[in-house]
Amino acid sequence: MEQELIAQIRQKVGICDNLELGIGDDAAILRSKESNTVVTVDLLTEDVDFEMDLVPPEWIGRKALAVNLSDLAAMAAIPHSIVIAVALPKSNGFNLAQGIMNGIFPLASEFGVSLAGGDVNSWDGKLVLSITAIGLVSQFGSFRRSGAQPGDRILTTGRFGGSILERQFFFLPRIQEAQFLNEHYQIHAAIDVSDGLLLDLSRLARESCVGFQLFDTQIPIHSDVFALMNKNTEELERISGGSSFSKAKSPLTHALEDGEDFELILAVDPSEATRLLTDQPFRQNGVEMTEIGFFCNSQDGCCRIDSSGNKTILQQFNGFLHQFRQKG
Repeated sequence: MEQELIAQIRQKVGICDNLELGIGDDAAILRSKESNTVVTVDLLTEDVDFEMDLVPPEWIGRKALAVNLSDLAAMAAIPHSIVIAVALPKSNGFNLAQGIMNGIFPLASEFGVSLAGGDVNSWDGKLVLSITAIGLVSQFGSFRRSGAQPGDRILTTGRFGGSILERQFFFLPRIQEAQFLNEHYQIHAAIDVSDGLLLDLSRLARESCVGFQLFDTQIPIHSDVFALMNKNTEELERISGGSSFSKAKSPLTHALEDGEDFELILAVDPSEATRLLTDQPFRQNGVEMTEIGFFCNSQDGCCRIDSSGNKTILQQFNGFLHQFRQKG
């Protein structure tokens, strides 16, 4: 239902003259005479994005900013400032707000982000935290989802799966990596992985009007997946708040579907991809670049290829999607 709602809103909004890029990417780009500005917003809600009885408010604040910075990274934007809106529970709201800000400020300082303002409200409900992040388009332009071409290689940063083991709160947004790639390599398209590798890859493919072929054996699986699989059921329920990590799924499925990895998916010309994979410019920081497949013509569809070379056409792309109920 989430995607259907966004599609309806996008259709009603249409094309706006004061936007260089509107709904459909990781962030919007505002058009101005001097330079283009990138704007993105993320909303975190209690019991969906975090469990209050499992994590301290500092972790929540850090995550709220980090997910926005990850969207700026997906656009290769330079972080500039943020605006915060928060609905605090009336019970202990003041101390909760202090903890949240103590989580936001260190990460903001690390990336040179200024707090430009915001709004605070209180109510009898649960914590809701929204940050709007503003970035600048550099002299090298911006990444978008819509530039992938048939034949482009699919490259990723880092590894995937098992982010529920605290990495969802302490990941490092790929701001520096994105800016370096934008300056030194030709990147046709990009997206960050928030809702799952497979689902977000399908979003990039859709915006670029291409298909893709994904090689199962080349998916980089994070060690957190195996660490979680070694935990007992009671430990998993405590970590996940009684929900989402399943031992019944294979490690590969977790890597493809878990989400909240906040790594980058890139569409890169074959020769440029070879150069990038050879250079491995972020290896010294522990960030590996991996080729996981290639883009093809849209009529060829989207598929996975297993270790035996068998091809499976994908009819749906699993990951995290907000669900809504229609009236009646």
